[in-house]
Amino acid sequence: MTAPRRRPAAPGRLAFAALALVALPARADVLVFAAASLKPALDRVVATPAVGALGVRVSYAASSQLARQIEAGAPAAMFISADRDWMDHLERRGLLADGTRVDLLGNALVLVAPRDRAVALEIRPGFDLAAALGDDGLLALGEPNSVPAGKYAKAALQALGVWHGVARRVVAAADVRAALHFVARREAPLGIVYRSDAASEPAVRAVGTFPAWSHAPIVYPAALLAGQDDATARALLDALRAPAPQAIFRDAGFDAPPR
Repeated sequence: MTAPRRRPAAPGRLAFAALALVALPARADVLVFAAASLKPALDRVVATPAVGALGVRVSYAASSQLARQIEAGAPAAMFISADRDWMDHLERRGLLADGTRVDLLGNALVLVAPRDRAVALEIRPGFDLAAALGDDGLLALGEPNSVPAGKYAKAALQALGVWHGVARRVVAAADVRAALHFVARREAPLGIVYRSDAASEPAVRAVGTFPAWSHAPIVYPAALLAGQDDATARALLDALRAPAPQAIFRDAGFDAPPR
């Protein structure tokens, strides 16, 4: 069954947007669909006066889940994905507002363990990840065929030549924050998450960082959605790229987007 397409903007929308330039916000709130890994940092950004004044609401989940909801007609104004693939997926279907797509952030991929677990690993080709998991330990990561963090993790382990040895021991989480919580609760001895996730959770520590060459560049693209391109939404997109919010993201472990 074909998913319903997003309805085009009402005829008076452009005139409304012009008025909104004078009196923000133009509506009660701006609904943002954002990758789960953004939650701690983006919550801090939304709490700042400059961004909070725009009336922002954020719904967090795996990028794959959010993209499918948007495709089915969910009324979000902005989408921030944890990879380019899911943004590309929406762009190919004409669901992005023209000219609004930007690369917002970058990140790194890390191996994490419970903070008090003694484990030392050098992440390099052929490293013995299976042995570090122990006899029956599981490796927590996002679902490796759809969740961006899981896709990056699988690609990195394949590039390093160790995926085959641990594939049957993967616990595939619904999103990267769920993978992080498996490790934080000691339900998995090791997990693969973003550096920003590790920085946000005191119950885990980063054992090592995966080399950038082992996976595609980690990019968080943001875009407004078709039919939702008004002055308030554009103000929010600009605000997220301003120095103060970007400093919050850096403090939380994110990078500038790779060029």
